[in-house]
Amino acid sequence: MNRGGKKRTDPASRRRIFPPLRPEKGRETKAASGPEIKICGVRTPEQALACADMGADAVGLVFFEKSPRNVSPEAAAEICAALDGCIATVAVCVNRPAAEILSLARRVGFSMVQLHGMESPEDAAQVKAAGPGVLKALYTNKEPFADRAGEYIVDGYVVEAAGGSLPGGNALVWDWSSMAPFGENFPLILAGGLSPDTVSRAVQQARPWAVDVSSGVEASPGVKDMDKVAAFIRAARG
Repeated sequence: MNRGGKKRTDPASRRRIFPPLRPEKGRETKAASGPEIKICGVRTPEQALACADMGADAVGLVFFEKSPRNVSPEAAAEICAALDGCIATVAVCVNRPAAEILSLARRVGFSMVQLHGMESPEDAAQVKAAGPGVLKALYTNKEPFADRAGEYIVDGYVVEAAGGSLPGGNALVWDWSSMAPFGENFPLILAGGLSPDTVSRAVQQARPWAVDVSSGVEASPGVKDMDKVAAFIRAARG
C-alpha cells in the first residue's frame, strides 16, 4: 500500500486494520458488517476480555503517565496474555523513542503501536520495520495535520480534532463529515467525541474504516462502563 493509503470506493474491499494475531481463538469479529472498533484506555484483563466477547476488534493500552488511563508494562502484559492474540492490542505512546517502544513491545507483547505525538515518518518507519503494526494520530486543527498522511508508511490513521489538556480528542465533538474524503484514500480510524449516542451519526457522515473510543464509554476518567461499551459496539455496527 502506498504511504498508508489505498484508493477505494467499495467498503467491502477494505483490508483489516486490526487483524487478530490468533483468529483461531474464536473471537474474530466480522468487520465487514460495519467499521472495526477499538476500545481505548482498557486497564484490566477482565475489561479486555469483555470487550473481545462483545465484538471489539482491538483494545488500546495507554502508556502516558499524565493520562488517567495509563497502565504499567506489567498490567499491560497481563492484558495481552489474557487476550492471547484473539483481538489486536494497541500500545498508545506519545513521543517515545523508537528504541524504547520496541523494548516495550518485547516486554509486553502488544501487536500494534499508536504513535500519538509528534513522531516523524522516520520514527514510524523504524517501528514498523521491526515488526509491530503502526498507527499514526493526526489532527484536523493542529500539527501533525491530517494532510500529512501521505508522508507516513503505516497501517492506519487515527484522526480527531485536538482540544483539552491531554493528547487526543478529549471527547470533543467535531465535523466528522469533513474526513469522508480522507477515508477514500487512507485507512481512517475516526476518533474524538464518539459515544453510544453519537457513533452511528459519525459513521454515516465520515464512512471510516474503524472507530476509536475512550472517554465516551467511561463511568469516570479511566473507568470503563461495560454497558456503555456494549451499547457503543451495537450502535457502531448498526
